[in-house]
Amino acid sequence: MNTTTTVQSPVLPAEWRDFLALTKPRVMVLVVYTAIIGMSLAPVSLPPALAFTAILCTALAAGASGALNQWYEADIDALMKRTMKRPLPDGRMDAQSALHFGVGLSGFAVLTMGFALNWLAAGILLGSILFYVIIYTVWLKRRTPQNIVIGGAAGAFPPLIGWAAATGQVSLLPVLMFALIFFWTPPHFWSLALFMEADYGAAGVPMMPNVAGERATRRQILLYTLPMALCALAPWALGMTGPVYGVAAILLTTVFAWLAFRVSRRTSDSAMKPERQLFKFSILYLFALFGALLVDKFI
Repeated sequence: MNTTTTVQSPVLPAEWRDFLALTKPRVMVLVVYTAIIGMSLAPVSLPPALAFTAILCTALAAGASGALNQWYEADIDALMKRTMKRPLPDGRMDAQSALHFGVGLSGFAVLTMGFALNWLAAGILLGSILFYVIIYTVWLKRRTPQNIVIGGAAGAFPPLIGWAAATGQVSLLPVLMFALIFFWTPPHFWSLALFMEADYGAAGVPMMPNVAGERATRRQILLYTLPMALCALAPWALGMTGPVYGVAAILLTTVFAWLAFRVSRRTSDSAMKPERQLFKFSILYLFALFGALLVDKFI
């Protein structure tokens, strides 16, 4: 149950920086990037104005999802060092403003996408918002250590949205891009959870290390790396891309798998924990792999 009423009342009206912080700008960068790649790989090229509109709507929808997530989770954000300085737990904004901002931004993004591009893209965009807010934030996050597994689908929608905005349909390549992000999400977030375990524990969030223990989490990281690797190699293996992407996918995925293996085998503390290395590399991995898709197409 949402207990945002426990957060202190703001002394001053929220500034534009606080509304921007609600949108989780750093997360939005990855959303926009993967949506652009999905749109760019589509066999149909949009006029620049429509392409900009589609990406803007995707970014606004991601920001709306972040705002609604922070509205609902203000109570647990106040308990975690990583999140306690966000606008709501820090008392710089009232909960109603965050709620209205998130709902309004959601409606604007979906309706604009539908009227300007097509309603399939708008429907997927709406689905991504509802999945992140209702399925992940409200239903899963406080109930099960599998929250990030199922909830990972929310962050995997942008390539589908970009492709659908350009073509009005969905094909196998964007589905593989969706699956890649879906299976990438658990190793990415569980490696973070391994060195942020105390933070999640203080907030009562049942992340895998807090519930199943570190050893099981390390095994799960390696386990989810395997289908992620298959999804990464599939576009090349199925002849959808050329050798540039194939070589990049093999090299990048080999490094990812090696780091995941090191995480799974670690039993003692070290100066540079492999889970920190995996977390940092996982971000580079996704950016580089999707970039290789684009380079491969134009070469």
